[in-house]
Amino acid sequence: MNKKVLILLAGIIVVIGAIFGFAQLNQPKKDETIKQGTLTVGLEGTYAPFSYHDDSGKLVGYEVDMAKAIGKKLNLKVTFVQTKWDSLIAGLGSDRYDAVINNIGIRPDREKNYRMSEPYLYSKSVLIKRTDESDLNSLADIKGKTMAQSLTSNYGQVAQQKGANIKAVAGIVEAMNLITTNRADGSLNDQGAFAAWKKANPNADVTSVDISTDIKSVPTGVLMNKKNAALQKDMNKAISELKKDGTLSKLSKKYFGVDLSHD
Repeated sequence: MNKKVLILLAGIIVVIGAIFGFAQLNQPKKDETIKQGTLTVGLEGTYAPFSYHDDSGKLVGYEVDMAKAIGKKLNLKVTFVQTKWDSLIAGLGSDRYDAVINNIGIRPDREKNYRMSEPYLYSKSVLIKRTDESDLNSLADIKGKTMAQSLTSNYGQVAQQKGANIKAVAGIVEAMNLITTNRADGSLNDQGAFAAWKKANPNADVTSVDISTDIKSVPTGVLMNKKNAALQKDMNKAISELKKDGTLSKLSKKYFGVDLSHD
């Protein structure tokens, strides 16, 4: 074999090695996910427009599309495990999934026990009520009122602290059903979730009051197991790229009607 052929072969080997090495850098390590090559995501599937089922029964929503976009960035197939909110976070601790993507507020108590990604969504807090509910106009007014809330959510905790009577619900659809049928007085909830529900139910006799001065907006992040620092790093990188390339802004406008991807 002559010298030129040897040099050419050596060059090809170097190029192939570089390509393979680049692919490996963009592929999470084997132990970063429960199942190799797959990002398993826990969510409710009943919380429109974050994750819900359309008329055909397909799982859709802002966080469903975002999770799939994250999967593409990480070269991972994405699978979803639907779980009720009250046991959703516990499922992360028992390794049912790699991450919870379910409008989870970034709070110090959660960061103490879990890992959270950088924020991917910012939304104001609102008090939802029927339009004829004249004595429910501020956070202070919920004392003694029947509020439809998820028991362990940020809003559920605030409602309990403020002296409201809590009627437990699985998501905003159930909460709105209770409010519109006079079985609950109102609900503390997310601006984006209410906007999407109202868009789908324009004739519903309900309204919302901005209470963001009383309940500081909590940015939303991906929740992960405390032991998985490597996945947190990759997740942050993917979310940052999705912000920069406009994907999160596009998805936000699609599902909420406004861009909630930045503060």
